[in-house]
Amino acid sequence: MQSFDEIYDRAAARQGGEAALEALLGEWRSKSRDQLSAIPDDRWLSQMSVCVFRAGFNWRVIDNKWPGFEAAFHGFDPPLNAAMSEEEFDAHLKDTRIVRNAQRVASVRANGQFLVDLAREHGSAAKFFTDWPDSDFVGLLEVMKQRAARCAGETAMRYFRDMGKPAFITTRDVSAALVEAGVLEKPPKNRKDLQAVQAAFNAWTAESGRDLTALSRVLAMSTGPVYDAQTGP
Repeated sequence: MQSFDEIYDRAAARQGGEAALEALLGEWRSKSRDQLSAIPDDRWLSQMSVCVFRAGFNWRVIDNKWPGFEAAFHGFDPPLNAAMSEEEFDAHLKDTRIVRNAQRVASVRANGQFLVDLAREHGSAAKFFTDWPDSDFVGLLEVMKQRAARCAGETAMRYFRDMGKPAFITTRDVSAALVEAGVLEKPPKNRKDLQAVQAAFNAWTAESGRDLTALSRVLAMSTGPVYDAQTGP
């Protein structure tokens, strides 16, 4: 397996130098534990719903409509949405403020209940997510697959990245970099592959001191054409 220094040097060469690469990395910084744990549970449900509704859909449409979503779903208060009645569910399917997809509307109710359950079990959903160790991120993804609605795989990865929790995302570029680094023979397809990815990220964290988000972004920027000062990346 390649060292992180090798991958970093390749990314810097493709992005126009170390300073340029570090500037790009600075665009996405993870929150501290205190910052994460202070995020209200309604914001965790809101962003989870953003990711669910965006998946396979035009992000701009979802983002433009989001104030309407916030109003329709009571500011994404978890208990209120967990208690969504069938009458309210049917009303959502007629509400032009939102995207009226029955399965995704149902996910708001299911994920509201998921966060209510986490709050009962751990004090708050924020505390549960914050306390989960980054060294077992794939374990957290498994929790999302088993207990959340429509928030598994890359959708869950993006969810945690958006919330500010360190996260890798196995995009096409990251997957290509993992193959190039000798971690995998082909893009990850199953839990065994993800465990290999986790082990590699843990090793690179120990080597570099960088978190999952920074490592993932360096990998993504280490693939593709070499940067040319005349034409750009």
